[in-house]
Amino acid sequence: MFDDVTPRLGLPYVVAAQAQKHIPINESLARLDGLVQLAVESRAVVVQPGSPAAGGVWILPAGATGAAWAGQAAGTLMRFEAGAWEAMAPAEGVLAWVKDENQMVAFDGVAWIPLSATFRSTTAAASPNLANTRLEIVEQEVTLTGSSTATTIVIPNRAIVLAVSTRTTVAVTGATAYNCGVAGEVGKFGGSLGVAKNASNIGVIGPTAYYADTPVLLTAVGANFTAGKVRVAIHVLRFDAPAAVA
Repeated sequence: MFDDVTPRLGLPYVVAAQAQKHIPINESLARLDGLVQLAVESRAVVVQPGSPAAGGVWILPAGATGAAWAGQAAGTLMRFEAGAWEAMAPAEGVLAWVKDENQMVAFDGVAWIPLSATFRSTTAAASPNLANTRLEIVEQEVTLTGSSTATTIVIPNRAIVLAVSTRTTVAVTGATAYNCGVAGEVGKFGGSLGVAKNASNIGVIGPTAYYADTPVLLTAVGANFTAGKVRVAIHVLRFDAPAAVA
């Protein structure tokens, strides 16, 4: 037996012999318009907007205020249309593009997690005894602050670095440029890099071996960082010895 709405997206069903069938159909279309290819304005706005655009969707942060927003759970999707707000509970696995962060986030059932927080991609070639050579890319979006900011991802111990690439995802303020490198060589992967949104650099170097886990360091030029985000990708070769003998 059907419930009144679909289990994942909450779309109203049209029941047998229902009068005014256009009402649940239009409600379903409105929710699909908000949820399919979801793009939200922000997940950081606390105060309910006074004049939102029709179709605008926000992810509510904790402590949101406003006649329609107050009391809603953090992470709730709030959609505005026809002069009214609709609260939509996201299903686990829903993806959303956050416009003011220029990045994708995913709902894990509890919170919205940036897909670019830490990303790892690997291609491997193995010998008959399972020795491996791996081309690996490790990626993280870093929020910049102070005179320098280090990644929490690292160049792995006993890896060969081919390049470190960067993309400014949220315009950097305070600093007029930044350097990308490691402690002791702050411009190793690029110097005086762009602070405007979408500025990028591919810091190719001669293959360089590292023998300790080493974070990438982003160092402010001209003044300290006051805001901004940079996506950092470490391109490395990694190696595994043959499998142990029984």
